[in-house]
Amino acid sequence: MAEEEVQTVRLVDPPTDGITGLSFLGTSHLLASSSWDGSLRIHDTGDYGNNSKLQVSQSLNAGPLLSLACREDDGTTTLYTGALDGSVQAFDVTTGQVTLIGKHKAGTAAGNTNSATAAACSSVGLMPPLVVTAGWDRHLYVWDVRQDNNKNTAVVTVDLPGKAFCMDVDPLHSRVAVGCSGRQTCLVDVRRPDQTVTAELGLQGESSQKHQTRCLRFFPDGQRIAVGSVEGRVAVEWVDGRPLESGTGMPKEYAFKCHRRNDLVFPVNCIEFHPKYGTFATGGGDGTVVTWDGFNRKRLMALPAFGTSVASLAFSHDGSALAMASSYTFEEGERDHPRDEIFVRRMLDSDCQPKSKS
Repeated sequence: MAEEEVQTVRLVDPPTDGITGLSFLGTSHLLASSSWDGSLRIHDTGDYGNNSKLQVSQSLNAGPLLSLACREDDGTTTLYTGALDGSVQAFDVTTGQVTLIGKHKAGTAAGNTNSATAAACSSVGLMPPLVVTAGWDRHLYVWDVRQDNNKNTAVVTVDLPGKAFCMDVDPLHSRVAVGCSGRQTCLVDVRRPDQTVTAELGLQGESSQKHQTRCLRFFPDGQRIAVGSVEGRVAVEWVDGRPLESGTGMPKEYAFKCHRRNDLVFPVNCIEFHPKYGTFATGGGDGTVVTWDGFNRKRLMALPAFGTSVASLAFSHDGSALAMASSYTFEEGERDHPRDEIFVRRMLDSDCQPKSKS
């Protein structure tokens, strides 16, 4: 039987500057994106990108948007963003209302004399009903969006050992992993006894990677994280610092090279797990997207390279579609580069299904 041909389709009316985040809205075909142009966009991706339409383009008046998260609750869809000016905002997709949740603030701890960037909110995540953010001010904040009387005030603040470059919330919504400057990886435990939120910095130490962390994601089991570095390598690390007992059939910590072209090494910009199979995709500065079986340590599929860096990835709720942002991430400094684009591809089972060990 001939192998099925699958097209990668370009969406119409993409962002006009660097793309920083992608997220499908619940079980729909709607895809949200954030960008350095300061706007949130929502595309109807239609039939895997065919007949796509731009449905929403909303400026948040906060400067460049660096991070994006989507929450659905009782039929209401809300997008949360973190911006270069430190602001954390919520956008109600139904009403179009924009709400300021709070703000990271530049200070002496930021170690950055440029006040325009010292407070940047680089990461936003969800622990319903809480919103968690981390930034270049070396702080992690927990916000309770239900508390109308405490708007713009975080319920918990955690000091981080460096600037936060990336962050992820575990599947059980109890822990947050943060990749900081100085190759530091932190685990923050968030507890809600009697609805009183507390958080404390747990495990902290240098990543097993020899170069700066660029992105990280929890495995679906919540026990490990996949960490991508600027040196074209992904490491699989245990969040508690200990490998599982022998005899479980689970792999120990390991790392593998990726996103390299001959002697050229490119950063791993993004990691995204498949919601059904637990395999993951990586996007790199070389413009390629590759899927991996992290359990059996095998590469599954590689797409032809886009014209520039892959900055962000998002699977649909069932993993049948993969959205990809082709957007230069300045790993080679200021230079001419292709326009920023968003592509959608229908994913076959063979693209993401784990392979048995041989």
